[in-house]
Amino acid sequence: MSTPRNAVARTARLAALPLGYAGRTALGLGKRMGGAPAEVVFGELQQRTAEQLFRTLGELKGGAMKVGQALSIFEAALPEDLAAPYRDQLTRLQDSAPPMPTITVREILARELGADYRSHLTDLDPVPAAAASIGQVHRARWDGRDVAVKVQYPGAADALRSDLRQLSRVARSLGPAFPGIDVKPLVEELQARVEEELDYHLEAEAQRVFAAEYAGDPSILVPDVVAVASQVLVTEWVDSPASLAQVIRDGTQEERDHYGELYVRFMFGGPARTGMLHADPHPGNFRLLPQADGSPGRLGVLDYGAVARLPERSLPRAYGSLIRIACLDDYDQLVEALRDEGFIKENVRVDADRLRSYLAPFIEPARSETFTFSRAWMQEQFKRINDPRGDAYPVMMRLNLPPAYLLIHRTWVGGVGVLSQLGATLPFRQILEESLPGFAE
Repeated sequence: MSTPRNAVARTARLAALPLGYAGRTALGLGKRMGGAPAEVVFGELQQRTAEQLFRTLGELKGGAMKVGQALSIFEAALPEDLAAPYRDQLTRLQDSAPPMPTITVREILARELGADYRSHLTDLDPVPAAAASIGQVHRARWDGRDVAVKVQYPGAADALRSDLRQLSRVARSLGPAFPGIDVKPLVEELQARVEEELDYHLEAEAQRVFAAEYAGDPSILVPDVVAVASQVLVTEWVDSPASLAQVIRDGTQEERDHYGELYVRFMFGGPARTGMLHADPHPGNFRLLPQADGSPGRLGVLDYGAVARLPERSLPRAYGSLIRIACLDDYDQLVEALRDEGFIKENVRVDADRLRSYLAPFIEPARSETFTFSRAWMQEQFKRINDPRGDAYPVMMRLNLPPAYLLIHRTWVGGVGVLSQLGATLPFRQILEESLPGFAE
């Protein structure tokens, strides 16, 4: 299915999402008045909402699909009775989307790489190997070696900007589809990052740095860049049977623990080695590279369109220091440290005991020699901080997120969501001691 390019048509489909939810809610109310059990009506309502929401996001691609991918990371936070209707739609969206026609792909390749591009690029597979939010990937050969060819969708730049503007307008109305997740700030951040992700030259520059640093690494594989143009990026092919999404669906515990540990080590270790944070943590970007005997092996890491270029060329030292102070249970000192870093504004008062009530469960993974992330743990935290009657909710509402930490925070929260989907048991404290500046001091 091709990407709808007509701005009016795209806007109408996006605007219809909250309207569709409202219509189904009215239908559900009618059924309730007719005597149908509440849980049956709500289940039907969610199923239909999930199908429409993610079908529309996937087909529109652009900003709509990007928001869907971002939301899919937080699926583990939703209580089971809320999450079940969404899970299949979400995991499907993480790895696939309707492709654009092969003739369109070849037209873009000729325009971007030159009319003689076939002298280098051969054996182009007409069936896409993967789909991203602004492009799709084909397997081919470049001067005799296997490569991945990422081609940006026609009109993707304008469509992405338009989608995000429209989604920003309707974001609040999507709240009932994801209880407790504030979609609007998520969309606003994606808007701020859109120009970087559209720039394949910038992506190629970041990927080359990661590839050089991780060359020959025994745990992580980063494919090198072969060629780049404005709307085409050619990189080395990663021969992988599946992504982390498959481990989430049906992996063994050994696979969950092994790949979960590599995932965390890359998340925290990458910034110190490259000066950048890979900031797109959804499972489709992480490919499995099993050993010859089928046992768990290396982790291939794809897609460097979303990276945070860190001023200190590592994660902020204060970030690790704040977590260390919380682990020491010194919440009076933590209040002052958070204020110094801008997490608590000057005119805002935060009680140390209430801050402990809010943060302590989040700090638990860093205090334990080993910790098992799980959907149940993530759901418990999600429910706790969104309960207006509890101690955590008012503290959360008083805290501020400084701009310098915005992308780091979103990446970390998304990473915890993936670990909770994996159900991985990890030596988490040891990883922080080895990789997070300020934590072990």
